[in-house]
Amino acid sequence: MKIKHVCFLVFLFCYIAIWMGNLLIMISITCSQLNNQPMYFFLNYLALSDLCYTSTVTPKLVTDLLAESSTISYIDCMAQLSATHFFGGIEVCILTMTASDCFVAICRPLHCTVIMSRHRRCAMVSACCAGAFLHSFPKGLLTINLPFCGSDEIDHYFCDVYPLLKLVNKDTYGVGILVVANAGMMGLVIFVVVMLSYILILYTIKPYPTESWYKALSTCSSHITVVGFFFAPTFFIYIRPATTFPEEKVFALFYIIIPPMFNPLIYTLRNAEMKNALRKVWC
Repeated sequence: MKIKHVCFLVFLFCYIAIWMGNLLIMISITCSQLNNQPMYFFLNYLALSDLCYTSTVTPKLVTDLLAESSTISYIDCMAQLSATHFFGGIEVCILTMTASDCFVAICRPLHCTVIMSRHRRCAMVSACCAGAFLHSFPKGLLTINLPFCGSDEIDHYFCDVYPLLKLVNKDTYGVGILVVANAGMMGLVIFVVVMLSYILILYTIKPYPTESWYKALSTCSSHITVVGFFFAPTFFIYIRPATTFPEEKVFALFYIIIPPMFNPLIYTLRNAEMKNALRKVWC
């Protein structure tokens, strides 16, 4: 119980920091002129998706640390599974849109306002939501139809597909392949698209002087850091056979709690425009 109480304080602090940091970014962008710029428009929605994404797991995790036994109903478990993958899908898609915005801003600066018009940005965010739904709904539907006739103890601190497959009283190899095709391949394709954006950026600025390189890299470095934080543990968990490892519970923290907590710091400490907006709004 002593260890659980320490973990309770740590994760409660993380959750409060996530809410404070992301709300600070959302209010600062909304109440300033930054919301008219594509980069900060997407950052605003990224902060919102961070809040929703981590709130599907962290509150339950924190309250369970104070309980002697952790329980969750079947309906709540399925809802948590679907919500986690829905908001996680939105976050992944918005990270892709942010990479596209970096590419347009650096490689097509004169056409940026036309290409990334407000109407088009809203359409892109709507497409992110639609893509996340197409990612999460089949996975939730697939899991709901599984026969859970074995143990009712999940070796995890939230409901996810692979831990739930261990409770199924039949061969789940085919289901595991579908999960890899759904979550793993989606993550891999999006990661490749993001990396291609940055390769094209580097290729475009290749003839330019060193100062242009530094400016371009400083513009994209925050986004690259966030992508690394999010995708590395996601690949470990979903791009492999449908088996569970004890390390999964640690790696899951790196895409459910760590990125939402550090995103505000990454995007503000390295961004002069964001710092100025914070001063104007809060000072």
